[in-house]
Amino acid sequence: MVSSAPAEPPYRDREVVLSTKHGKERAIGPPLRARLGVHLRVPTDVDTDRLGTFTGEVARVGTPLQVAVRKARLGMAATGLPLGLANEGSFGPHPGMPFVPADHELLLFVDDELGIQVAVETLSAETNFAHADAATVGALGADFLRQARFPSHGLIVRPNAGPEYAPLIKGITTAPALLDAVERCARASSDGLAHLETDMRAHMNPMRQAVLRALAKRMAQQLATRCPACATPGWGAVGVVRGLPCEVCGGETALVREEIHGCPRCEHRSRLPRGDGRRHADPGHCPWCNP
Repeated sequence: MVSSAPAEPPYRDREVVLSTKHGKERAIGPPLRARLGVHLRVPTDVDTDRLGTFTGEVARVGTPLQVAVRKARLGMAATGLPLGLANEGSFGPHPGMPFVPADHELLLFVDDELGIQVAVETLSAETNFAHADAATVGALGADFLRQARFPSHGLIVRPNAGPEYAPLIKGITTAPALLDAVERCARASSDGLAHLETDMRAHMNPMRQAVLRALAKRMAQQLATRCPACATPGWGAVGVVRGLPCEVCGGETALVREEIHGCPRCEHRSRLPRGDGRRHADPGHCPWCNP
């Protein structure tokens, strides 16, 4: 009689190093632990800021994936573990909605025992990303602070003009600290203005933590799924086929028609319908119906 017991999840009880200095383990750890049974280790002697900072003191060199690989390998080298995780985030205008800020997150898993890398990405409009210039906190108005979700989300203040990083005050989460920072930075600025921006580091930004938590769930699901050809963990989306047909004329649009799923180790690939079940595009996306 064949057992009906579920297969043991890959990586159960394995230790995985997460390279972070900004508390990302609080968002990424629980979904991975719940689905896979892995244990995260966060080394205290790995400075991920050397690969780039949101505030520009250190420029990020390379693509998000390239930086995430370097980041994961910093932790793997520091601990000697063959399994590593790293995240890289970017913030700016949404590519489809230029006036809407967006959070692009990439989460990478590296397994040197199997020789694989698994990356999942998301683009989310659920972000408080914003910036403003003001001489005083009173001149800011309530809209900026409301959009920034201060004080539950941190702020960064620096001079608007003059010495680029002097002073640079991060992690501001109280009204007195904000008043003091704006006063100091406005006084140091050649135009009398302080530049305020949202602190997008994970430990200062609960909205970003929520996006990372959802992305970690996707990573856990993908690592729990084995390739149907070689049984390697990490089977999942690796590309798309565009050309979803218009529901009016049937012509191809730029929207995704199919997803390409693949293995991180072998060449096995499958083409699957869109995961959301959508089979036709609104004519507003059609170059023929809406030129």
